[in-house]
Amino acid sequence: MKISVTTVMLPHLDLRQTCELLKKLGFDGMELRVRRFPAERANEAPSPWGRHLTDLSPDNILKRADEVKSTVAEYGLQIAAFASACDASDLDHVRLLAEGAKAVGCPAIRIGCRGYNGTVNYNILYHMAASDYTKALEITRQYGIKALVETHGGTIHLSASLAHRLVSNFDAKDIGVIYDPQNMVSDGYETTQLAIELLGNYLAHIHAGGHKPVPNKPNEKGIVTWSWPGCQMAEGLYDYSKMVDCLHKAGYKGFISVEDFRTEVSPEDRLDNAIGFLRSL
Repeated sequence: MKISVTTVMLPHLDLRQTCELLKKLGFDGMELRVRRFPAERANEAPSPWGRHLTDLSPDNILKRADEVKSTVAEYGLQIAAFASACDASDLDHVRLLAEGAKAVGCPAIRIGCRGYNGTVNYNILYHMAASDYTKALEITRQYGIKALVETHGGTIHLSASLAHRLVSNFDAKDIGVIYDPQNMVSDGYETTQLAIELLGNYLAHIHAGGHKPVPNKPNEKGIVTWSWPGCQMAEGLYDYSKMVDCLHKAGYKGFISVEDFRTEVSPEDRLDNAIGFLRSL
């Protein structure tokens, strides 16, 4: 197994600075943020889901492919995947990402589908998503790029089994699942070994980070709801040692990619702690 980091965590670093930090800390690669950002907000302070100093987007990644590929290689790193924000129904967006991924030697791109908020029946959304991915994969397949579906709240694929139901319509060489345990501690959790066994060859990438439950004040009926603040992986609700054991059993040889968006700890300290913890497992 190899350890990477999503560069969504590092908006304040340009590409070379990112590579320098990851090499220094002992990471094997990066999940590279490639997302559009409005030109009119170009002077904003860097932030994870806002402006990034790397400034890589679907619209410039092909033009900057030689720069990206050579810089990453210079530091002995790999690009595990594109941390993109693309819907499977946006075929022009899919094509730009696939072209860019092939040009920089990136094997996979994250492609989402319509979110779920209860206003449209799940079964309708599922059939629409299956149709959208069918068309999107016709494009990514041409470039030898795998599409990745992330287990994530607010989607129709928030658990391993729901993600598997969607991707199992297709060949595992064309599409896979990002297994993200920290997303599932509040919604979508399933027994770790069962989930990994179910995903099988569709298990293509891992996200790793910590969240823990904190009770809110009871409401007028005395019902306690919960918040899920970020924390170190060792302190979170999910047991990563169990996950690593299950991945060993399954023969997983892909990336575990660190995601930690806490603001009270510097990104450098978060990454240093995360890689030390994961290596210890």
